[in-house]
Amino acid sequence: MTAEPILVSLLPDTATLVENDVLVGGVSLRGLAGVYGTPLFVYDEETLRARCREAASSFDDGVAFASKSFLCGAMARVAFEEGLCIDVATGGELDIVLRSGVPARRVIMHGNNKSAEELERAIAVGVHRVVVDNFEEIALLKSLVSESTPLDCLVRVTPGVEAHTHEFVRTGQEDTKFGFSISSGDARIAIEDLREIPGLTLHGVHAHIGSQVFDLIGFVESLSILANFITDDGFDELCVGGGLGVAYVAGETAPSISQWGDALRAAAVEVGLDTNVRLLAEPGRAVVAQAALTLYQVGAVKPVAQRTYMAVDGGMSDNPRPVLYGSGYEAFDVSQPLAERPQNVRLVGKHCESGDVLIDEAWLPASTGARSIIATPVTGAYGYSMASNYNRVPRPAVLFVLDGEVREVLRRETFDDMAALEM
Repeated sequence: MTAEPILVSLLPDTATLVENDVLVGGVSLRGLAGVYGTPLFVYDEETLRARCREAASSFDDGVAFASKSFLCGAMARVAFEEGLCIDVATGGELDIVLRSGVPARRVIMHGNNKSAEELERAIAVGVHRVVVDNFEEIALLKSLVSESTPLDCLVRVTPGVEAHTHEFVRTGQEDTKFGFSISSGDARIAIEDLREIPGLTLHGVHAHIGSQVFDLIGFVESLSILANFITDDGFDELCVGGGLGVAYVAGETAPSISQWGDALRAAAVEVGLDTNVRLLAEPGRAVVAQAALTLYQVGAVKPVAQRTYMAVDGGMSDNPRPVLYGSGYEAFDVSQPLAERPQNVRLVGKHCESGDVLIDEAWLPASTGARSIIATPVTGAYGYSMASNYNRVPRPAVLFVLDGEVREVLRRETFDDMAALEM
């Protein structure tokens, strides 16, 4: 069996394949690996901006970039400049967004277990919205919010929709740590409690059914449940959350952000949602995933009876998704992007775990081997943001490329960086 050359549809919008290289944003991937080393995250800034603009035009003002998918100061500024709010879930995420220069009025604070300190800072800086998750949080807000320290909120509810995705990233079903159940009556109680807090304005409801969801039917079903639930509340916002899937491998297809927005707007009309209610969403993966590739250098190549193992200089520390979720990826040789890929290898990392597998069956050109530079596309989401220092491996550098220019937005971590925490 031989695999065809890598599909251009899996690469960033500006990617160009030539005989012995790949250009992204007008910049050579081979050149970047030579200058900045590997592993290396390379983001096409034009793809990032295009997806942000698509989200801003598909939903109403208040649509937010789900920063958990990939967050650094440069990414926060790109999303803000293209018209999005920034969705954060912890004090650390809030901190880096504010440090990046994004005004607090464009930040939405999430989290299923917000501390008093996180809520205090969110209120003090004047975030756009806090999405309230549980009754303990409501009790905290009663002590923190007043007419002199006001707060705008949404309430997170669980619509009882089970998205067709991995169980670890389903969040809309009844059995979840997130939000207030509509069916149990907790969501209605939460709304009533929040409306009794002086200085707190409750704008509407928020739900999130899961992540890496391809079927728009689940989103439509969730919207219908939410719309019916708030018919008599006079709310002015309804947020369907995020979770839109992306294609990672050949044979997968996913709706675009525009198609997602069109389907939800049509559903809102059909269910009779008040036209004064702003329809919001929180795309993350759909904004950043396809925008990036990860570059690795091949080290050891080890044929055994069952297969050939090909080890790279990264692994589960820079992309834990295959280990966590069994996620699939493609790979290609940066020096031979137009070549057929007859070599079937198990692509593994350098960590002391048998489970440190990036791609169970990776197809590469026959001559790819030690010292080759290979790329895994569609790694812009939940790679760097979930990266670790397992085995004391430093996190990679992150580059943005645009119109032939390169920006190093996150430098490569060093041993000194990690040792700086020692007491």
